[in-house]
Amino acid sequence: MMVSDPKYQNHAVFSQLERHIAFYRDLAQSVFHWMTMGTKAICSIDSYVFSSIQGTLASIRTILGDGRINDAYALLRKYYDSVTINIYSNLYLQDHFSIENLVVEQIDNWLKGKAQLPEYRIMSQYIRSSLKTEPITALVFAEDRYKRLRDRCNDHTHYNFYRNVLLNDNEIDLPDRLHALDQFSTDVRDVLILHVAYIFFINENYMMSSDHLDYLECGMTPEPHSQYWVAPFIQDVFNQVVAKHRPDIAETVKKHTSMHLA
Repeated sequence: MMVSDPKYQNHAVFSQLERHIAFYRDLAQSVFHWMTMGTKAICSIDSYVFSSIQGTLASIRTILGDGRINDAYALLRKYYDSVTINIYSNLYLQDHFSIENLVVEQIDNWLKGKAQLPEYRIMSQYIRSSLKTEPITALVFAEDRYKRLRDRCNDHTHYNFYRNVLLNDNEIDLPDRLHALDQFSTDVRDVLILHVAYIFFINENYMMSSDHLDYLECGMTPEPHSQYWVAPFIQDVFNQVVAKHRPDIAETVKKHTSMHLA
């Protein structure tokens, strides 16, 4: 299998990445107006995290199109790390923000470039031990899916196996190139599901459609319960990705939210 082969260039992973890129673009715009409590930021710090992830996915799409599957896995690891940072920072802010502690120094100092966040393992453990997200954690880490995913990312990043070296050469004929794309497609989907599961469980307001604010901005009375309406692009990702591949997670999010997820 050569990179120039139509079976490679037309693989479903490319349209999948386009959909994920569009999701993060829309999410970044949708949450911008939500102020991040516990920091001095005047808008949502998550908005720029989401748009940064959008950029990472766009880079992955470009690199995969050029046949550099090994490099794409290095960026997938970056995507996974970005998701972990985003979940951790939201949990940490909710745990430490209060009327007596209006500015959570660890996160605010990170925003200002004065301090780094803890290393990955500490953030990951913090997330797993959180009682707030226990229902999601119990499902996400009930099996070793994400351990194996991260191991694959590390194997590619550190050239732990020679076959990973070959997957970065786009001029040789590799019989398992399509299999590698199939696996990558599953892995990038699973990272998205992890992110959606946690971030909407923590911040259900992020699912809100613009209708309620649109009514107010036009000087009109919002329709009853419109503050609980879910943005169409978010409903789509729940239907097409989460509910389809992890119905257990989708049902748990629905069970624990007041938003009108279909």
